[in-house]
Amino acid sequence: MAMASSIESSEEFAGRMLDVMNSGLLAVLLSIGHRTKLFDTMSGMPWASSHEIAEAAELDERYVREWLSAMACGRVVDYDASTATFRLPEGRAAYLTRAAGPSNMAAWMTMVGFLAPVEDEIIQCFREGGGLGYDRYPKFAKAMAIQGRAFADAALVDGIVPLVEGLRERLESGIDVCDVGCGAGHAVNVLARAFPDSRFVGVDLMDDALLLGRTEATEWGLQNVRFEKQDAAHLEGEFDLMMAIVAIHDQAHPQRVLDGIWAALRPGGTFLCIDSQASSDLADNLSDPLGAWRYSVSTLHCMSVSLSQGGLGLGDCWGPPLAIEMMQAAGFDAVDLVTPEWLDQFHVYSASKNR
Repeated sequence: MAMASSIESSEEFAGRMLDVMNSGLLAVLLSIGHRTKLFDTMSGMPWASSHEIAEAAELDERYVREWLSAMACGRVVDYDASTATFRLPEGRAAYLTRAAGPSNMAAWMTMVGFLAPVEDEIIQCFREGGGLGYDRYPKFAKAMAIQGRAFADAALVDGIVPLVEGLRERLESGIDVCDVGCGAGHAVNVLARAFPDSRFVGVDLMDDALLLGRTEATEWGLQNVRFEKQDAAHLEGEFDLMMAIVAIHDQAHPQRVLDGIWAALRPGGTFLCIDSQASSDLADNLSDPLGAWRYSVSTLHCMSVSLSQGGLGLGDCWGPPLAIEMMQAAGFDAVDLVTPEWLDQFHVYSASKNR
């Protein structure tokens, strides 16, 4: 039986809490390092002073110096006291820069700063129930866009699409595609650019996210994609392929959404669902390196936005057993878990509508 605690002394526990305290604030500075492109600037640079790094990044030196000091104490960057210089080792840059793609841990840190402001309101929810609507997360679309962009660029066309037999050929020949809960729309724009003969629509309830999608589509000159504000449980139109990328679990009524997806699919159509790589069972998640992260984000956002609408509050960790059960309840005859070995953050489901 999995246990939620391990044998440790009180002193060891205190040390672990000290690590959490340091890491909590360090995460915010890691986010700043990503958003200011400091990590990208330092990548490949030789040992350099705070003045040199600030000049290269076009930032204020005093802030850069204090940030570098925190990074040095956090063992993120190296510091040479004899020359008062810093460097970002290549092996660490591989997990902190935009060149790292989906492996960029600094991009994930942006979630901390974007979610922390709702703490007081979440405490009120603890006392009174309910949740917070999407409008209480004005920067969440941007945070998700940062993470989703790297994943879509690195894996969607050449990694995820080939998992479904014949899907690339269908997209190349021209089909109708809907991305449910599209967020900032980068994923659907990437597909629209890669498959110009197919027709794409991204639907979401967040106006700021839809604006990001439309803006990018215009910048790319895409004519085969549009973005609409729609309730995912009451979709308009008929489609050959429907997608939901990390979107189902925080819906108010996920079963209704899955029912709506099944209804909007044409016979022979495919539902491609990408969602959290977590188990439905807490005991299984105890050994997941991202377990605490998943439940924390769920508490602060996923579960809360669903409960704010009187929803189920499914949460991030719904897991394959429940996900497959709900897709089958919606009417899908065949649901396959097709997660590739190289994908370590998400599960990929392929569901077919054969009638």
